Amino acid sequence: MRASPEDFQVEEDLGVEASGSGEHVLLKICKRNLNTAEVATHIARLASVRARDVSYAGLKDRVAVTTQTFSVHLPGKEDPDWSQLEGENLQVLEAQRHHRKLRRGTLRGNHFKLRIRELSCDPLMLEERLQKIAGHGVPNYFGAQRFGREGNNLQRAQALFAGEAKKVRRDKRSIWLSAARSWLFNKVLTARVADGSWRQLLEGDVMQLAGGRGQFMAEKDDAELAGRLENLEVHVTGPLCGKPGRALQPFGIAAGLEREVLEAHQPWIDGLIRFGLEADRRALCAAVSDLQWRLENDVLELDFGLNSGSYATAVVRELSSVLRRN
Repeated sequence: MRASPEDFQVEEDLGVEASGSGEHVLLKICKRNLNTAEVATHIARLASVRARDVSYAGLKDRVAVTTQTFSVHLPGKEDPDWSQLEGENLQVLEAQRHHRKLRRGTLRGNHFKLRIRELSCDPLMLEERLQKIAGHGVPNYFGAQRFGREGNNLQRAQALFAGEAKKVRRDKRSIWLSAARSWLFNKVLTARVADGSWRQLLEGDVMQLAGGRGQFMAEKDDAELAGRLENLEVHVTGPLCGKPGRALQPFGIAAGLEREVLEAHQPWIDGLIRFGLEADRRALCAAVSDLQWRLENDVLELDFGLNSGSYATAVVRELSSVLRRN
């Protein structure tokens, strides 16, 4: 993957239309070989605003061609010449006024176009696996990029929990803490993939509506709910560890499974609580929408959509057993 940035293309589905007036500007930008924070810095410098006055709904990969929207707070100010941002690796596609700031996590989802090169596979096995992914989704793992190069975000989180990291910038600390609880979530998901329950109801499971954040407790022997689960209308959830808050918590068999998996990692959970993260839940399954593919010679092209927060690498992961490198 990613022999060139063009092999990994992402287009954000913001789910918001610019209102045409207001204190904010929505900038739709296509970037290449740049990460989201770098673009935000360029925007802030051109607009002569503070870094916190530039926001975005989600982070996008550096080694990729990605399209995403930024909001810039410009109350009572004229727009600068946004074309001055443009260069070989950045294009400004739209600039429109809006009445509200973009906040993290508010996007609807992302559309991906991936190209995987230099592989060989059995076309029938590949077809079977892709059909299964289209119909049943994939385990909703946090991608490796969440954990930093060679897992260094997890190493820094460990140092933070041990009191060895001093005077850490808030944004860095947030990344490390998020990586730690993402890793704990992946541990629980791995256990439920292993026993086949990542798409099956256990007693005491917390459920989440597909494509939304609404959560509710599963009822025992609920045949209708089992059907909705099979149709990807709802998903079983796993833990995003932290201090008790408003999020529902599992009981019974589901809670016991999570306790068993996480028991050895209690110091990390204690660290997350100490730094004030509030417990939440995340779907164990990621639905893959509008999945299309083409295999030609030794190149596989994939085209699909994912809801906000899900990783394209989780889809590729499910193909790994049927793909071989030439």
